[in-house]
Amino acid sequence: MGTYVITFEATSHALRAEKVLKKAGLKVYAIPTPRHLSSNCGIAFKFSPEIKEKVHSCLTESNCPFEGIFPLEKNSQSKSTR
Repeated sequence: MGTYVITFEATSHALRAEKVLKKAGLKVYAIPTPRHLSSNCGIAFKFSPEIKEKVHSCLTESNCPFEGIFPLEKNSQSKSTR
């Protein structure tokens, strides 16, 4: 299975999300935002597909804004929806 990436519109949103997700015990890893996914914030987080729903619900319940969650595939140019 692949990896997922969550993107943000602002660095402050990414930093807040990192705090929320790590406090929830979810393993996310900071990476430079792939430019084919977003040109906004330069920080994104990658994570395993097994925790996709937990990441989404954790951020939604915490009112932590994010741009979208995307599958990260090599040489992928397509966007996924939020």
